[in-house]
Amino acid sequence: MNTLPLTCGIGLRAPHYREVLSTWPATGWLEVHSENFFEGGQPVAMLQRLAEIYPLSLHGVGLGLGSAERPDPQHLVAWRRLVEEVRPAAVSEHLAFNHAGGRYANDLLPLPYTRHMLDLVSANVREAQDAIGRPLMLENLSSYLAFPDSEMDEATFLAELVQRTGCGLLLDVNNLYVNQQNLGTDVEAALATLPADAIGEIHLAGFTERNGLLVDTHSRPVHAPVWALYRKVLARIGPRPTLIEWDLDIPPLDTLLAEADKANRLLDEVRDHG
Repeated sequence: MNTLPLTCGIGLRAPHYREVLSTWPATGWLEVHSENFFEGGQPVAMLQRLAEIYPLSLHGVGLGLGSAERPDPQHLVAWRRLVEEVRPAAVSEHLAFNHAGGRYANDLLPLPYTRHMLDLVSANVREAQDAIGRPLMLENLSSYLAFPDSEMDEATFLAELVQRTGCGLLLDVNNLYVNQQNLGTDVEAALATLPADAIGEIHLAGFTERNGLLVDTHSRPVHAPVWALYRKVLARIGPRPTLIEWDLDIPPLDTLLAEADKANRLLDEVRDHG
């Protein structure tokens, strides 16, 4: 169950651990990457302390639910243990491919959107949800290529996945914009296809332009067109818990909090206008 508040939070990364623990900044909630805490010990004790003040979201980056093979059982055991220790408000992962034949890619890779792949991914999602005892939110992916044998678009694939597994969705608005620019994704059609009631969280981040290609680097402030798309998404589906992601070239904490304030102002506008 997603119990995040309808405000904007920030992604908590290692450079800000000490400052957050000493200043307890005013932010709606915190997200951390699950795999960074699988070893337990002091890092998990820190999360438990933070959970006394902030709702926490555990965001997975390494399970590879979009892989044809089943999820790694050891990964699932570690994830369940962390969920039980921290009791997060939300748990999420990416709809991405990252492993085959015992070899892992250190990236979030796209997958072909076929009926066969839908069967495989649905089984993976059900297994993961059963293992951790919680429904997952799955995030749409930023992509730089499209498979020619895909039988549906990503939004249709995600909508089918929700229906089959009962999972939720994490809508990354930056990824949606990046795919629109790189691959010509029809954003209006995607928003019309995704089940609004299943969208339990929104991500915002910054991209980098490289030789005419937009790369989802999470290393910049949120760009103006992404803010505009976020406003459109909120007008369409209503307020949702929102996160500012920043994973490379991490700025001072105040910069993250200022980005979150921008999102909170837009959330307030939507609430004020019903």
